Amino acid sequence: MPNWLSKRALLTPERIALRAGDHAWTFAELNQRSQRTAQRLAQFGIKKDDHVALLVQNSLQSVEIFHALEYLGAVMVLLNTRLTPYELAWQLQDASAVCLIYDHDYQELTTKIKLHDPGLQIVSTTELLKLHGISVPLSHEFTLDHVHSIIYTSGTTGHPKGVMLTYGNYWWSAVASAINLGLNVNDCWLLCLPVFHVGGLSIVIRGVIYGITVEIHPQFDPVKINESIRQGRVTMISVVSVMLTKMLQELGHASYPTSLRCVLLGGGPVPRTLLEQGEQRNIPLFQTYGMTETASQIATLGPDYLRLKPGSAGKALFPFRLKIIKGGIEQMPGEEGEIVVKGPNVTKGYYRKQAETENVIRDGWLYTGDWGYLDEDGFLYLLDRREDLIISGGENIYPAEVESVILKHPAVEEAGVAGREDQKWGQVPVAFVKLKTGEQVKKEDLFLFCRQRLAGYKVPIAFYFVNELPRNATNKLLRRRLLDLLPLKDG
Repeated sequence: MPNWLSKRALLTPERIALRAGDHAWTFAELNQRSQRTAQRLAQFGIKKDDHVALLVQNSLQSVEIFHALEYLGAVMVLLNTRLTPYELAWQLQDASAVCLIYDHDYQELTTKIKLHDPGLQIVSTTELLKLHGISVPLSHEFTLDHVHSIIYTSGTTGHPKGVMLTYGNYWWSAVASAINLGLNVNDCWLLCLPVFHVGGLSIVIRGVIYGITVEIHPQFDPVKINESIRQGRVTMISVVSVMLTKMLQELGHASYPTSLRCVLLGGGPVPRTLLEQGEQRNIPLFQTYGMTETASQIATLGPDYLRLKPGSAGKALFPFRLKIIKGGIEQMPGEEGEIVVKGPNVTKGYYRKQAETENVIRDGWLYTGDWGYLDEDGFLYLLDRREDLIISGGENIYPAEVESVILKHPAVEEAGVAGREDQKWGQVPVAFVKLKTGEQVKKEDLFLFCRQRLAGYKVPIAFYFVNELPRNATNKLLRRRLLDLLPLKDG
């Protein structure tokens, strides 16, 4: 297949590829810059199949470097900028990275990484873009089975795993999304998810494949994002629940223009209250289900079904498949089990972890570790990560369900539920709550509020008020870290 950027620059050279603040690059400009930077990377010693780590923020220059690495046939290793130096040094070694390219903002972090790995070759983006470059052959064709990037999973236990995503994985993810959402030459996809996350990187790639504009925001800022949408130039955006909640709070009683045709909402089960708010405001919500291992979304529910199938993540996109397995047996509609998926968007495995790969990918089917069920019409309902499931006295408790109820309380802004060990019941649910600014509520009131809406065994036995809930770089709740917030006397 032809190099995506090279082909796009040939087809629509003058169309705007990227916009960031007051700057805008056409596809022709982006292509020229990327080829020039590929020559700079070659001067630095980067060649085909090298693993190159990137510690960068959302920016025009980051995207330029991404495409430059594609031109060299190198493999990108995307690093989470919120990790510690120790965690990053471990990932660099695990990924066999030959060098690290970093933004100036991460100079101090990079210096600390060097303490763990003194022999690591590093270069800042500022230094890189000053090089003259050397003339080398560039890759004008892609092999779909070739690894494009390695992205590390969050890791529920032990060290995270490097997910190998191929050019084919991203291609089929883009094709499936386009079949589902349609394409318009005037589309503009706002990028506020970090580019080191599969959700962010996939937007960058889709922009080139589709020939549409990607508007880059360096970080999530609900004020600036709402401003961009209200100006009418943004037609699509990808966010998680807590991000949309903050956007709607900032929006107040105003509304979004009809030019916004798609809000992809992922990151786990979506609180029913948030879906109701979206419907009331006529926001085109598309609830999605996906993961790093599937190169972004694999199932999506469109706005037409929000009322008919509230809480569903939809059906598997074309040409993907999914089913529910429990105890090695495919489950009937309504029966809970592990979500298992298959398709050309599924990773080829974890880097240097053959045993782990064979454990989760069997006969082409990826065992996700997520728990859910299909209804009689084939719509997927996501319950929780299997690791987050609370089993109390033999009863299954899904944290997302309990959180959704707590979030209905008018004083609550955020909520997280986890299972605490209990001598009698095995586990019991406890809740961590962040209140809205200026709001006050007693723990007893929250208990009664839940007691009226949940079965007794699902009601948290304790509520803890916190200033902040643990989240990853995409604002997804990290339930496994909630118990770290417990007071010492409760730990």
